[in-house]
Amino acid sequence: MVENPAAGIRYFLVKPSDVAIYVEHGAADIGIVGKDILAESGADVYELLDTGLGKCRMCVAGPKDFTEDQSRTLRVATKFVNIAKRYYAAQGRDIDIIKLNGSIELAPILGLSDVIVDIVETGTTLRENDLKVLTEFMPISARFIANRASYQFKRPQIDKLLRRLTEVTES
Repeated sequence: MVENPAAGIRYFLVKPSDVAIYVEHGAADIGIVGKDILAESGADVYELLDTGLGKCRMCVAGPKDFTEDQSRTLRVATKFVNIAKRYYAAQGRDIDIIKLNGSIELAPILGLSDVIVDIVETGTTLRENDLKVLTEFMPISARFIANRASYQFKRPQIDKLLRRLTEVTES
């Protein structure tokens, strides 16, 4: 942790998956977090700016010869359980989630799942495993977020930082 008492600022680094939780619960007033983590956590925070940094997309991917059979439950491997559930619920599709934490692309190859829901940046890993993007459904990038109460009480300071971030990301 680094402090700047004169400015009244304290900086600290946490795991990306924890940023939204620290901000939501008020341990941090603001943070920068990937949209994937924000969506997966369901954190109740203000999303103030899409920085446009770290762009990628949340996708459904599967074998190149994949044909969906609507008559049976779809097996979906992912580390993004909540995102996948919301996506398929909106489609009215019955799914079985298989939660994995790594090497998601192996699941359909080994018959563990029919498809995967994962982040895709270039698609190289998918191609290397003979998979293809079936659907892109969420753009992902780094977002500037604020705790709801902090934003009400510290709005001038947070808005000043927001303006500076906006200038930097738009240049």
